[in-house]
Amino acid sequence: MTANRGRIAADADAISISKGHRMIREIHDNTGALVTVELNKNLPIGTYTISLAEGSPAGRVDFVDSVKVVGERIVFHTEVDRDFGGRGLAGLLVREVLADSIRTSVTVVPVCPLFADHLKRHGHEFVADGGNFRPPTPADFALVRRATKPHVSSPPR
Repeated sequence: MTANRGRIAADADAISISKGHRMIREIHDNTGALVTVELNKNLPIGTYTISLAEGSPAGRVDFVDSVKVVGERIVFHTEVDRDFGGRGLAGLLVREVLADSIRTSVTVVPVCPLFADHLKRHGHEFVADGGNFRPPTPADFALVRRATKPHVSSPPR
């Protein structure tokens, strides 16, 4: 997907592959280089990863799916390696996650400041394109804290 003045629009050059709980899309970054966005729905934390053509990971978006409301995805972290700055990878990730939420009828809950800011500026366009989002609640923040809390294993006997 590419943005057209903030709108989510089909990218004629994008290739999509779905494999169970995985989604893979090949798109071009701001330099024209091919990158891949892949969804991995691991529990409890799912990740959209953006990788360079040769497979090197360049960034990611982390989320948890709501345990109380089916079809809600709480997006809480976006990160792009500084070595790849200026290529528009964070924006590509945001637009791909939002486009995937439209394709799969998932409501986005933007805990991540990057997503919250994007939806503050372009939320009406996202909704016009078929997307749905809502502001986060204290329960959403609590769910993210529980999901990201390090698991403490019992000491060996």
